[in-house]
Amino acid sequence: MQTISPRDFTGQRAWEALPIATLSGTTSVRLHWTDQPYRWHVNDGHEVFVVLDGVVHMHTRQHGQEQVHRLQVGDIFYAAPGDEHVAHPQGAARVLVVEREGSV
Repeated sequence: MQTISPRDFTGQRAWEALPIATLSGTTSVRLHWTDQPYRWHVNDGHEVFVVLDGVVHMHTRQHGQEQVHRLQVGDIFYAAPGDEHVAHPQGAARVLVVEREGSV
């Protein structure tokens, strides 16, 4: 058993992750700390992104149209396989990410 306080985790670099669990050998659960945007990407599997601390602007693109979704503490973003997106934290943020093991 383990108890984790997200606000106590600070990485040495943007998007550093604290591995929490691997489910059924295929799905990873990780706590990320970041203060920098990620990069545009498409996952090869499902991704669940939960903001635990801070504010994140999630940029998405569908059919050439870009949208920005403001995510606050407690908000959940779901990306299906093939959904193009990039997270832009507004200052430091901590997010819980559940995705296929080895995803970008």
